[in-house]
Amino acid sequence: MSSELKAQLTSEMKVAMKAKEKARLGVIRSMLAAIKQVEIDSQATLEDDAAVWAILDKMLKQRRDSQKQYEDAGRPELAEQEAYEITVIQDFLPQPLTDAEVSELVEAAIEAVSAASMQDMGKVMAILKPKMQGRADMAVVSKIIKAKLS
Repeated sequence: MSSELKAQLTSEMKVAMKAKEKARLGVIRSMLAAIKQVEIDSQATLEDDAAVWAILDKMLKQRRDSQKQYEDAGRPELAEQEAYEITVIQDFLPQPLTDAEVSELVEAAIEAVSAASMQDMGKVMAILKPKMQGRADMAVVSKIIKAKLS
């Protein structure tokens, strides 16, 4: 374990064990398991927090989808469980960017690559993804870029 975030997760897992917080412990274990699975699949150790944030971001997105599906299916108790898991995962992600900050970063990226049309969207996204990973919903960022380039 070399990533600072992985070390923090391990330490929080121990705290949750000692405090007998079963729900929180389960979520933290699932995060560590997802990280371990990616490491096994890629046959490499995740060295930086950005890679771990990407995994946690994916987990967050899955939980939001599940929560919405449970609410649509009339299963409030399962939706509440997903909401709890979302809050625990968010504890380990960096502070989300505000709408103004996202808009500002998008403007700067568009200027940096001199983007003029939708064909330049890939270049803009390539600049923004490392800066915003785990801090903003990339689907929302994509919509903002599309609006500014069209």
